[in-house]
Amino acid sequence: MPQEPSPPYPPQYLEGLRLLNEQDFFECHDVLEELWADIVGDERQFYQGLIQVAVSLFHFSNGNLGGARKLYHSSHKYLQQYPPTYMGLDLENLLNDLKACFKELLDAGNTYPTDLVIDESLIPRVAIPAS
Repeated sequence: MPQEPSPPYPPQYLEGLRLLNEQDFFECHDVLEELWADIVGDERQFYQGLIQVAVSLFHFSNGNLGGARKLYHSSHKYLQQYPPTYMGLDLENLLNDLKACFKELLDAGNTYPTDLVIDESLIPRVAIPAS
């Protein structure tokens, strides 16, 4: 199991979470990707998973259902290897909320319903850990 880094958390990480909550998914991706590029160790795949959460939500909100579904699954693959709370983030809650947000798309199997749009009330929000 990955080693838990202790606070203070990198400012880009906290900014990425803030942008996720603001539903600025593209900018969230950019900020976290900058941080990810410089990371070596256990957190690298954690950041990769968060980046893919942001990109999956970006795709879903822009109607790219294939990209949304693909990135949903890969983000889950990266993040499920971490403990329920990691780097001050309630990952268990985030993954459950993401699943609820994507439920209709996931239930559609390999099809892409033409009338499906993201339900903004189901977009996950996270508690930003204290630095």
